[in-house]
Amino acid sequence: MWQPFTEEHEQFRKTVRAFAEKELAPHAEEWEDEECFPNWVFKRAGELGILGAHFPEEHGGMGLDYWFSAAKAEELPRSRLAGVTMGLLVQSDMATPVISDLGTKEQIEEFLKPVLAGDKVISLGVSEPAAGSDVAGILTTARKDGDDYVLSGQKTFITNGTRADFVTLLAKTTPDRGAHGCSFFLVPTNLPGFSVSKKLKKIGNKSSDTAELFLDGVRVPKRYLLGEENMGFMYLMQNFQSERLIGSVSALAGGFYMLEQSIAYGRDRVAFGKPILKREVWQHKFVDLYTRAEAAKSLVYKCVDHYNDERYVKKQAVSFDTVKYISMAKVLVGDVVSDIMDTCLQFHGGWGYIEDFPIARAWRDQRLFRIGGGTTETMKYYIAKLMGF
Repeated sequence: MWQPFTEEHEQFRKTVRAFAEKELAPHAEEWEDEECFPNWVFKRAGELGILGAHFPEEHGGMGLDYWFSAAKAEELPRSRLAGVTMGLLVQSDMATPVISDLGTKEQIEEFLKPVLAGDKVISLGVSEPAAGSDVAGILTTARKDGDDYVLSGQKTFITNGTRADFVTLLAKTTPDRGAHGCSFFLVPTNLPGFSVSKKLKKIGNKSSDTAELFLDGVRVPKRYLLGEENMGFMYLMQNFQSERLIGSVSALAGGFYMLEQSIAYGRDRVAFGKPILKREVWQHKFVDLYTRAEAAKSLVYKCVDHYNDERYVKKQAVSFDTVKYISMAKVLVGDVVSDIMDTCLQFHGGWGYIEDFPIARAWRDQRLFRIGGGTTETMKYYIAKLMGF
């Protein structure tokens, strides 16, 4: 079988697994109850090289390939905290790639390097109350005024939003051009007019803080414009590929982890005279789940391989074919992991419905994946277009 991970990747994987199991998992219940995790998690991840392994050395990373990020995303779910995993992945793979791609030397120094070191916290500001998957419908504007841009509007569903030091934020610079009038900005959260209007309460991923942000005439200097004006939508479409791909890797790894945990439970739990895993009906269900999960893993690894080749080896934009496969992977992983978590909860019986058992939290947490980063329905719409339907 094709094995993409080298010995160096596996050593890195061990570092991430130890971090997840020994430093994060013991706090699972505490951070879920508090609905936030402390900032030392970012700092510690930065110290271990977990945040920046796949970024260029001149950007504060380790100059390694994208398979290192995949290994990281496969191990973080062992923290038993999907919210922490998401917060870290926003920091390393969702809000930052566009800065690495487009940032000036000054922007890299001021924003990216401190984030990869874990000294600053970042969030990605795209979604709005009236524009989730339909990014072109955002209403936040950035109006030129001398040497500044003045930003006004709202952002919602923003991971790390309550404590971010700055936001990689999409706004309309030329509203009458629709999607082709968007631009990216690096927006420090300590600027006058910027506020966290609400911390959102969620049904899952509770250890991650999610916020609604309000911008009331926030004045941002021109040097914080990221890339070219009115090219933001194109940049976002590239950035989305990293977000959707790393999310697929992590979600599927979470599914495998819960299968592993459930199998262990089923060997010990005795009902009607023998372990419930010995019941043929459950054996067949788990065979089906593992088969589908392995098929999904093959597609995800194909996407990682293509993404790594195009972005890290050839240093070019993601191709339409790769976009198509990443979108397919997100759809497939969402469906497979949903079925895994539902079946595993049923397998636990009444205990699966009790908060003391990890499956209860995992079942709630996985539901976000079919919504965040583009809903399953949106993904199918894009795939149909890419297939020429």
